Amino acid sequence: MDFRVLQTFMVAATTENFHQTAEALFIAQPTVSQHIRQLEKELGIELFERVGKRVRLTAAGKRYLPHAKALLEQWHHGIEDLQAWRQGYREKLNLAVSPIIARARLSHLLRRYTKLYPDVDLAIKIADSVEIGPLVQSGQADLGLTRMVPGEFQLATYLLYEDPVVFAVPSNGGDMEAPLPDWEMELQSKRLLTHNHPGYWDELLLVLRQRGLSLRTMAVSQVDITKRFIEEGLGVSFLPRTAVSRDLFENRFIELPTPGLVLPKVASYVVMPKGGVSDTAQNFVEILHSLYAPMPPVAISGRS
Repeated sequence: MDFRVLQTFMVAATTENFHQTAEALFIAQPTVSQHIRQLEKELGIELFERVGKRVRLTAAGKRYLPHAKALLEQWHHGIEDLQAWRQGYREKLNLAVSPIIARARLSHLLRRYTKLYPDVDLAIKIADSVEIGPLVQSGQADLGLTRMVPGEFQLATYLLYEDPVVFAVPSNGGDMEAPLPDWEMELQSKRLLTHNHPGYWDELLLVLRQRGLSLRTMAVSQVDITKRFIEEGLGVSFLPRTAVSRDLFENRFIELPTPGLVLPKVASYVVMPKGGVSDTAQNFVEILHSLYAPMPPVAISGRS
């Protein structure tokens, strides 16, 4: 099997245009047609049908598409593994990490790990916390660093550290002597940017509304976008302190005290298969334990 032919098939299936496929792959259009004919001959079935100046997958082409994708991914992984071996790497560690942990803690962890284990090839996948459990369970990641407890029963979860939530509001222009605004007035006069972090928003909104506060909300799923909106004066939000510590230090916005309102804490966790991990992954876990002991196990809600 010529993997260049598979690559041509994958791009053509996406563009549905042989001319655009040729441009994307920097080959001549007749070469695209030749590759498709070659693959159709090997498989003994037509993969594309012409519709005007475009092409589209036949039923057989649609059925073959995921198999072609899997073959290409396996081929690329093989090349990457061989190149890593040639560069001196003897083991590989795949980590799935939430964006907040990646920004706040990951570089420090990686410096310690790579200093102790320079022969390990590291691969980091940044993923939303809700995606990390499935990535570890499916074997796509050896370990996960997440901001929520996954629901998969085949996984073991351990607490790393807790992080206080703070009320972040636009800066007062750098005037250190200006009195801080009342947090309730600030909350009711500006739009509240919500659901940028898993775990605490529904309960927090309920508490705020029970206080009789009139809220205008806007869901913003990304912490980075939330911070930019606050900096631009477009709203306020409740965010983990580790996510905004640098912004607060640089006075991009300010942390406003909330007397009378107890703010939640959020936690970070390490997730791993219940059946155990490789020595390479265990070495990373030991670094975590040296920093965040005692790392108690966390049960899924409802589990005995």
